[in-house]
Amino acid sequence: MQPCLDAIIISDIHLGSDNCQAMDLLVFLDQIRMGIIQTSRIILNGDVFDSIDFRRLKKNHWKVLSAIRKLSGFIDITWIHGNHDGSVEFISQLLGVNFEKQYVFKSGGKKILALHGNIFDEFIENHPWLTKFADFFYCMLQKIDTSHTFAKFAKKGSKIFLRNAEKIEQGAVRLARKLGCNLVCCGHTHHAIKISSNDVLYYNSGCWTETFPTYLAVLDGEIKIETYIPEKLEILKFQTV
Repeated sequence: MQPCLDAIIISDIHLGSDNCQAMDLLVFLDQIRMGIIQTSRIILNGDVFDSIDFRRLKKNHWKVLSAIRKLSGFIDITWIHGNHDGSVEFISQLLGVNFEKQYVFKSGGKKILALHGNIFDEFIENHPWLTKFADFFYCMLQKIDTSHTFAKFAKKGSKIFLRNAEKIEQGAVRLARKLGCNLVCCGHTHHAIKISSNDVLYYNSGCWTETFPTYLAVLDGEIKIETYIPEKLEILKFQTV
């Protein structure tokens, strides 16, 4: 029997986007509902929506919201605000989830900070139109190549992306240190990663807009970056990094 995780952290679902892996997420949430994967809490770490234009939501996207609503009846769910989410406090109330700008919880005696990370992204604030163009270009690459290989290569090879990702990591670690946290988890960059920064460990949960989405599994103060693989989901085992 699989251990009950202290938390599962998911970010950057982007409901409303053509690249949202809604079907995979529906199966994953159903595994949690059935107890195949057990967790005490779920943290939606920002950008649940791609935009607040609900006309863009497809049938499976509405089903994801319905699945979250059902899970909130017996699992503590916290939704952390992301830059794409807009003002959606009323949606969080309908879903029965907590809505926060950042969230601190304990696991194995360690304090863990979760926040989306966009507050440390100066490029969004200073270059809004370039940001929109970059998002559009990234989405187009994902549509052209269903394996998302080119999109990942373009993003990870971008000097702007690498510089901003580093700023987000550094800002998140500083904030975690200020709050007395041992670990910090962000989203926003769509790039799952673990970085050791002496006294504070930094994690990014990746996204659900690419093939083989990623998430974070938290157990006894340790965090594991998990890749969603449908064939292996039922035999998922927790392993510390």
